Amino acid sequence: MKNTRWFVNRLKAMKPKELVWRVQQKKLQKWEQKEVFSLHKPVIEIPLPQDINSLHIEIEKISINWDNEDWTEFTSLDLFGIYDYAKYRNSWNAGFQTDNFWPNDLFSPTININQRVDIGDIRTNWELNRLFQFAALAKSFYVTRNDKYFVEFKELFYSWNEQNLFLHGVEWTSAMELAIRINSWVYAFAFLKKAGCEEKLLNDIEHGILVMTDYVLKHRARFSSANNHLIVEMYAVALVGIITGYSTWYDEALKILTEELPRQNFSDGVNKEMSLHYQGFVMEAYGLLWLLMVKNKFTVPYIWKTYLRAMTEFVADSTGDFGNTMEFGDDDEGKILDLKGTIENYYQYILNLMGCLLDQKYTDASWHENLKWIVPEELWNEKGKYIPDLVCSRKEGGYTFLRSKDRRILIGIDHAELGYGTIAAHGHADALSFQLFVGDQPIFVDSGTYNYHFLPDNRDYFRSTVSHNTVMINGKEQSEMIGPFLWGKKATTRILNIENQDDAIQLVVQSTNSDATHERIITFNFENQIDIMDKISDMNGEFILHLSPNLQYNIMNSVIYIKKDNISIRIENDGTKIYERNGLYSSRYNSKVENTQISLHFVKQIRVKMQIKQDK
Repeated sequence: MKNTRWFVNRLKAMKPKELVWRVQQKKLQKWEQKEVFSLHKPVIEIPLPQDINSLHIEIEKISINWDNEDWTEFTSLDLFGIYDYAKYRNSWNAGFQTDNFWPNDLFSPTININQRVDIGDIRTNWELNRLFQFAALAKSFYVTRNDKYFVEFKELFYSWNEQNLFLHGVEWTSAMELAIRINSWVYAFAFLKKAGCEEKLLNDIEHGILVMTDYVLKHRARFSSANNHLIVEMYAVALVGIITGYSTWYDEALKILTEELPRQNFSDGVNKEMSLHYQGFVMEAYGLLWLLMVKNKFTVPYIWKTYLRAMTEFVADSTGDFGNTMEFGDDDEGKILDLKGTIENYYQYILNLMGCLLDQKYTDASWHENLKWIVPEELWNEKGKYIPDLVCSRKEGGYTFLRSKDRRILIGIDHAELGYGTIAAHGHADALSFQLFVGDQPIFVDSGTYNYHFLPDNRDYFRSTVSHNTVMINGKEQSEMIGPFLWGKKATTRILNIENQDDAIQLVVQSTNSDATHERIITFNFENQIDIMDKISDMNGEFILHLSPNLQYNIMNSVIYIKKDNISIRIENDGTKIYERNGLYSSRYNSKVENTQISLHFVKQIRVKMQIKQDK
């Protein structure tokens, strides 16, 4: 019954043109099953269409600093800090969350990859199969000429191709996964070619890149599914188009990427998926391609500079002066390029990448190794630094960030829409929620994402209303969850007012759904006092606070005391009884720990005052 309801609602999210396109895709898949899948061959042996049969990669067109001396040797791939790469290095179809394996003999489009509790979370498996390790191993061989890296690369490369025949199994179910894999193969090819490796291996890598690029273009995301997936897919198509000199691919991809910038992003710099991580993800795609365009003296569209500048400023506004970043919405730790095996701070990497391309820098953090390899020296020049204002409010995008005068307090408020398009795939029911950082210490946190596909209850919990610092009205969700990446009835939000009031800022925001209207008034004195007033008419409300797991707290009567090192916070309300319960917090994909939820039950309205003290 639940699956039927999901199917009906998914159809409702599609317009007639999308239905026609999906029928056409089904026909294409039937042809591929008959003519391509039936060959039972790896991608490196699939015949190329005649129009791309003569293409070859010119590594001189790839933006790589061949003389870079600041590098590391590859030792391991970060699998979310949970799974041991040495154990899984060639377990390409591992379920991870179970001891079971994904089938690798079935036609890819016929495999159900969602909510497979019998096998595991497909996103976890895909991290291994994005093959960042291929590029990192090839780089390590190039700089050291140590044969162990070449032997390891060659073994893994042919092992992967033998166990993942083209269109067999789950590694071919997502065009975006192919796009990220293409990028890894391109950089691996470049380093191995520069190192003078054997032609047979290089030819196999190049051939696979061309087959996958042709497939991605034919199966790119469209219509209601055309979110960050489309951006990453078109990045890969443009990349291969440039380095092979095939303008047909490059021109079409550039056109789509340029059209999608205003379609998927607000002009004030907020990505419409309402997920900061996916905003960074698409920014990486645009940034990597921008570098390639500079390398090959292609004109970068003016709209790219306008939108990416605003988007970068928004990421900087979301980031405190101590390097920690406030995230709203989903975060699955996706990335496109990793020449090291790990990216310690993805947002600092993105800010540095965009700082090389735009007219300001956005962080003082050290560069990730990626940038030392791919940013040409002419972009290493000194620039002035963008400094976020004490009040950064995006009325169109729907987020406001407030900073104290000493810049040690950062408050983020979400008054954005649920997510992008009709499905709002990566949004959370977090309307009017807020987060609080003091120094480098998170205090009131967003619960995170945890996992997409393993155990549906977890997916629902981490994006539910009760998992955010907002108000639940009459025990009901703000928006209706009807699938792991699909929403039904959605709450709408708007900003009613923002103004300075006698050395304080007051923000008035509102959220409405079919059942109720919630108005939240937040006042901050730019020093140490936060006042929150919630109004919900004659209804039962639950004011929810999610404490960072490492905090000490104590409740006395109607006062909450929070302590962490030199930080003390006193929270008072208008006499409402305070409840506490266990919650869950996920700081990384696939990780979760217990935390404490503080709950204040009220009728009609509640006022909460917070006093923050920081000892020197």
